[in-house]
Amino acid sequence: MQLAMFQVDAFTDQVFGGNPAAVCPLEHWLPDAVMKKIAMENAVAETAFFIPHPEGFAIRWFSPEIELDLCGHATLATAHVLARHFHYPATTIHFQSPSGKLSVEVSESRLTLNFPSRPPVPCEVPELILKSLPVKPLAAFKARDYVLLYETEEIVRCLTPHQSLMNQINIDPGGVIVTAPGTEVDFVSRFFTPQASIFEDPVTGSAHCSLIPFWSQRLGRKSLMALQVSPRGGKLYCQDLGERVLIAGSAVTYFTGKITI
Repeated sequence: MQLAMFQVDAFTDQVFGGNPAAVCPLEHWLPDAVMKKIAMENAVAETAFFIPHPEGFAIRWFSPEIELDLCGHATLATAHVLARHFHYPATTIHFQSPSGKLSVEVSESRLTLNFPSRPPVPCEVPELILKSLPVKPLAAFKARDYVLLYETEEIVRCLTPHQSLMNQINIDPGGVIVTAPGTEVDFVSRFFTPQASIFEDPVTGSAHCSLIPFWSQRLGRKSLMALQVSPRGGKLYCQDLGERVLIAGSAVTYFTGKITI
């Protein structure tokens, strides 16, 4: 069997930037074990699979280790494939997903995710996470992911977690967000995923489901500019809608081809 495959760099307008995602169009779902093996073979943070659905498309996301409940950059990449390669005519693409109904608005320059808001609440941080970080956070919060607040962008940029210590924590399916006010944007962040084959995710759309309401409340603004300051980096245009958030960015195709299974 041959299947089409695309690799897209999301939240960037240049290849080798943003977050790479593989996208595999299907007519029907393959067995879960097969989709997981494809994701392992692709060796990027997430592979998105989608099939036709009466209300648009159904979408699922697999990392090399697990199926995810929500993935922003791979959804952005899927909308890019539908709009730019399949020439899907609608300006709004609707997805049914493990996290409910999602949509993506398509324009010439950007794609805008409409995702659920996941406001984080204050929490205690596991001691191993604190020990794995060279600088103690000012405060800690949690939704799906831990959100650790730091004073400056420079601290976030320079953090080098002790990976083997952090890998002893199981936050399945979440991770550890470190964030601070930005110098040229409203806020910056990085995202670490203990026990995953890719320890630092380059640009994490789903993490912004928590970061947007968090920073919207702190800064008193609904529209925000964000930068994920990983080595690849990515820019996100954000808006807090209350129960939903908008996360916009660009995407560019790295390769198109076929796989044989």
